[in-house]
Amino acid sequence: MSNSSMKNEGKGEELGGKLKAGVGKLIGNEQMEAEGRAHELKGKAKQAAAKNAERTKGKVQEAVGAAKNRVGAALDDEQMEAEGRAQELEGEKRQDANRK
Repeated sequence: MSNSSMKNEGKGEELGGKLKAGVGKLIGNEQMEAEGRAHELKGKAKQAAAKNAERTKGKVQEAVGAAKNRVGAALDDEQMEAEGRAQELEGEKRQDANRK
């Protein structure tokens, strides 16, 4: 399962849990309310795990890009240097997008 689909599944589970908890509270069913809260928390955990995985991939991408950038600079290879810098920036962007 991809991180994107895991994040979406987590959002769905969180929303479903909120609804179930709300209905349970509305009708006075404590068990339904508790089950809803549990699903909500499970959904939030899935989302957090997906974001952590994406941040890790971003860190790796950033590090590889930085290394390629440095090697390109050392070899006076402007194309390699530029590709490395672009990859480094993509990694930073991936990390930033998954911090929230």
